Amino acid sequence: KSSTKATEKELVTCSLQGKEKASLKRSQIFQISRGKDLDTKIIVVLGKAGMGKSILVQKICQDWSNGEFSQFEFVFWFDCKQLSLPEKRYSLKDLLLDFFVKPQEGSKEIFEYILQNPAKVLLVFDGFEGLYDHENFPRSPASQPEKDLYTIKELLSGLVHKKILNGCTLFLTARPKDKMCQYVSKVDKTIETVGFSPQQRELYISKYFEGLPYCDNALKLIKECEYLFSHCYSPGMCKFICFLCETILEKGDKSLPSTLTTVFLKFVQEKTISVQTDVAAVKNQESLATLSHIAWDLGEKHQSAMKSDLPSKEVKEFALKYGFFLPFVLPRHSDSGEEELGSTFSDFVVQNFLGTLHLMLAEEIKDKSLTKYLSFPSKKKKPYNWLYFVPRFLSGLLFLQDDPCFCSLSNKDIKQSTKKQKTLLKYIRRLQIDELCPERLLELLHCIYETQSNYLLQHVALRLRPDLSFLGVVLTPPDVHVLHSILKRSRKEFSLDLRSSSIDTQGLRDLVGLKNVASFRASPGDTVKLWKSLEQTKDYELLRSSTEKFVLDPFKAKTMKDISDLSDLVELQERMINCVQDASGCRSYEIPTIKNLRKLEFALGPVCGLQGFLKLVEILAAFPLLQHLDLDALSENGIGDEGAKSLSEVFPTLTSLETLNLSQNKITDVGAEKLATALPSLSSLKTLSLYNNNICDFGAENLARVLPVMASLRVLDVQYNKITGVGAQQLTDSLRKCPHIKNLVMWNPTIPYGVLEHLQQLDSRISV
Repeated sequence: KSSTKATEKELVTCSLQGKEKASLKRSQIFQISRGKDLDTKIIVVLGKAGMGKSILVQKICQDWSNGEFSQFEFVFWFDCKQLSLPEKRYSLKDLLLDFFVKPQEGSKEIFEYILQNPAKVLLVFDGFEGLYDHENFPRSPASQPEKDLYTIKELLSGLVHKKILNGCTLFLTARPKDKMCQYVSKVDKTIETVGFSPQQRELYISKYFEGLPYCDNALKLIKECEYLFSHCYSPGMCKFICFLCETILEKGDKSLPSTLTTVFLKFVQEKTISVQTDVAAVKNQESLATLSHIAWDLGEKHQSAMKSDLPSKEVKEFALKYGFFLPFVLPRHSDSGEEELGSTFSDFVVQNFLGTLHLMLAEEIKDKSLTKYLSFPSKKKKPYNWLYFVPRFLSGLLFLQDDPCFCSLSNKDIKQSTKKQKTLLKYIRRLQIDELCPERLLELLHCIYETQSNYLLQHVALRLRPDLSFLGVVLTPPDVHVLHSILKRSRKEFSLDLRSSSIDTQGLRDLVGLKNVASFRASPGDTVKLWKSLEQTKDYELLRSSTEKFVLDPFKAKTMKDISDLSDLVELQERMINCVQDASGCRSYEIPTIKNLRKLEFALGPVCGLQGFLKLVEILAAFPLLQHLDLDALSENGIGDEGAKSLSEVFPTLTSLETLNLSQNKITDVGAEKLATALPSLSSLKTLSLYNNNICDFGAENLARVLPVMASLRVLDVQYNKITGVGAQQLTDSLRKCPHIKNLVMWNPTIPYGVLEHLQQLDSRISV
């Protein structure tokens, strides 16, 4: 459980702007700041299928072969989906010098050199999800690389746990949802592939069709189909959509399918059925049904490759001819000279689609059992999410049973599909849509969008919660598109929480531009970027309406970037106050949420606490209605006397402040004196907490001196400081002159036993 929490901590989602600032060049990937340089270094690259992880691996290998990454003398690259197939046992020598590449001579000497120089070895395991049961790694990892034989998983476990080849560099790629939590405590660097920006999508499509007569038409055609264009953020999907577009344009057609389901249906139909005779079509239908069954069976095992040959020669020829399968050679064991062939699905999404076809066409799959394959079950049921496109394809195909493309894929009666469609309708109608968590809700929206059923789209739109939170949930361009298309169907008003969702500027613009989105929260950095974009395009109407919808209160700063973003927001307001051009001419305009900020929490911790707080103090005057300033954090900000002095200087501008919490900040008598001098200017202050600082009697004396003039103060907390009986007595004497104060909390371990009890008897407002 603790390792799972560590995963969540390690892979915190940040705003898109934050990701851009932290973007890496390939040359920086292996730059790691480590205390122990001799230990194995582990780098993890996360990204959904098709996001370019394998391409990145290929580029790294290519760069190395061209002389870059010279710290490595050996680079070994393993495809995990092929690695997991052989049910054999290997030594580390077999893995490196037989599995990967067999030297013509000197194997023993090369292996000895590798063992003696592990820091010069890079091991790449691409597609870690190919080891489908890696969450159950052996508890006894490999430990003797020279002698013993192990399974692939035992060897990998030994590498990860530094039992063998300690000091090498491990480079793992995996999908975000795969469980790698047992490694998080050992991971040195986590990298995420985020896909194409809208500009990069256009560039890729233009390059794909470069030199072809319909180059301009292709880009226009794909961009007009906004949903498909949003999917082009994934490089793999972008290539696929370009291929389909090319096929369509070559045939003289002028429109693309509107959903992902119809795209893949068209792809399969074009490849296998369209130019066949009746006899060949029937054979292809049978081969497709067999291949679909294989896709599903492998998917249930979390696999995409198989060791054994395909069931028949016809199926094998069909799979290879149309590019559904790719062959590969399995490694030879050092004891055997025989080569074995394996096969793998050429594309993960194609495997998803074929697996879904099996659910649709197989008579043994009953209509009532289909709902268990959807990704929005009750909390008690674990979703089926390895083939994570299946729910979307399943929903789409259930509403395409009359489509000629779908009918051409099977010679069976389609009545069964009609029953399955009714099952889905019944299931959606019973679903408590307003109780779904954000991830399940997004999956539901995708599934409903794939059906293109006006009834279901309207049904879901009317049952959405008015307050939709996607806090910390990554919103991809396709997510934003389906959310936007369904929200605009509803007559409700919505408030959206899009903080830490990695939403891009165009997506944020689309959502906040909806008339029925009454308010939204988003990372200040993303919001500033949106507003600057609207300024550049002179869309002043949307700029004004979005500033009115933006909600900042309450705001919690947890990183330096939060402070920097807030500062940028204030700076932007100062610029906007000067002039915003709209239809009525030039006039000043404020960002309401800045003026209306009521509560601000500061929790940067001890490392950046003082630095961040000094930057925050510079802009506090921009929040005239601020009522609650909270600097009490579990990790202790430690602003100290310097922070207290800086804060006291802006007290005169905080006329609305009612609660000031400076607990656990290492403030001493010096800081307390500075605070006490300025506290009377906080004319609205009701609660002041200085709990668990380092204030002594001199600080207590200064506080006692100003209490009578702080007419609005009701609660003062100075417990867990270093105040003695002298300081306690001074505070008690001052309290007699303060009928407005209701509670003084001042238990301190340095106050002698019995003194505090005596003071409490003198004044019941004192708490111990």
